[in-house]
Amino acid sequence: MTQSAHAADRFTEHVLGLDWSAVSAGAQADMKHVLLDTLAVGIAGRKAWLADQLLYLAQGWGGAGDEDRAASVFGGAVRLPTPAAAYVNGYQIHCQAYDCVHESAVVHPLAVVCAALTAEAESSGVSGADYLAAMVGAVDVAAGLGVAVQGPIRFFRSATAGLFGATLGVARLRGATKAQALDALGHALSQAAGTLQAHLEGSPSLSVQIADAARAAIVANDLAVAGFPGPRDVFEGPYGYLTLFETDWEIEPVLAALGETFRIEEVSDKAFPVGQGAQGAIQLMKALRDEGVRPGDVERITLTAPPLVHRLAGRPARDAMHPSYARLCAAYAGAVALSRGAVGLTDFTGDALEDRAVLRLAETITVETDDAISDPTSFTPQTALAHLANGKEVQARIRTLSGAPGDPMTPQDVAAKRAECLAFGFGEARPDLDRALASAVWTAPTLEDSGVLSRLASGDPDALKRFAVADDDAPAGPGATPDEP
Repeated sequence: MTQSAHAADRFTEHVLGLDWSAVSAGAQADMKHVLLDTLAVGIAGRKAWLADQLLYLAQGWGGAGDEDRAASVFGGAVRLPTPAAAYVNGYQIHCQAYDCVHESAVVHPLAVVCAALTAEAESSGVSGADYLAAMVGAVDVAAGLGVAVQGPIRFFRSATAGLFGATLGVARLRGATKAQALDALGHALSQAAGTLQAHLEGSPSLSVQIADAARAAIVANDLAVAGFPGPRDVFEGPYGYLTLFETDWEIEPVLAALGETFRIEEVSDKAFPVGQGAQGAIQLMKALRDEGVRPGDVERITLTAPPLVHRLAGRPARDAMHPSYARLCAAYAGAVALSRGAVGLTDFTGDALEDRAVLRLAETITVETDDAISDPTSFTPQTALAHLANGKEVQARIRTLSGAPGDPMTPQDVAAKRAECLAFGFGEARPDLDRALASAVWTAPTLEDSGVLSRLASGDPDALKRFAVADDDAPAGPGATPDEP
């Protein structure tokens, strides 16, 4: 690995100095698209498993107090102190595994970043252009740290790398000096955590780690502003992040690409509310279904995939699965797809998880490792081979996951996902809010106060009135946005 004594400096200078006008047109459009998706996913998280309990805990940490240092919870008329709001929204964004992912970095780059920066933007009242530029820069850090690693993932990188991106993004929104931002990075290192044991066991604490990191990004900046010096050799020091958390890393190419390569353009949408390791199983089972395969025909199905897929989603289906486990189970996700033809948020609630026919079908699906694939970050190619009761075999193969930059979701599917998320989060269809969110996000660079985005995501009536879009004035075509007909 190549040592570079200036990674903290260069990441900090990039995020603090990045101007929205310097971001490429493609990256600007992708940033707005991914932000809109993330807000919708965060709204859906308001009605997710354990979300009420988490909100109750956060409310117990103290009232909003100073209203100028409070922020909104997505999907509900609740305001909390900024660190607590970031905590709750971080959980809500990630807890249903519907948030975007940078595949080669193995990082969900918006989970921590959007939760922390959106809460900070509401309490700080920064412009939309600054908010979006800070988001782009923060994603460059979070995803860049993952891209720098050639070895297999060891910690829950979405929380650990996400924390550093979010910390610098919050520093940017606060107008921090470089010295303050570097101190904040040091305090982020002191709080960095995220174990893959939670992923291995399918535990909801995986999403709690996202919540922890979002709050930690706010706290790290609070400490820096209060005058607490932090460690400075944050990434390559003997006990720095890359040294302790990762192996076989090369940071210099990532640093050299800052300002030229915008990682937001490399981000994949989530087509289904399951872990990235289980996305392919859904696509493959839908393909088998298109070939005429039905649950009653199946004797067994073998899914062959890269090692990372087996590691992240190769667990067996089981009775009494809770939602977090089921979302990380390729066998269950595939069985739902083959049985019902689609997989959505309601497939991980109540009676759906106890459907005996689906569970029995899931028992026939196994995930095997394709040992010919050496890349520790690959999610494809994947193959499903169905052995039917009549002795026939049917095969399906995919080379790209739906929603990846090479196979983007259609505008119709994007619109359907947002509608599903808003209806799930608010308990009823909200086309009015959907149109308002799209209008607000796509015009965000012109906003004097980007905090309105957070209030709008909470369902605030005043914010909704400001961005109300009548049916007749809605953008043409499903999934279209105001400047994206």
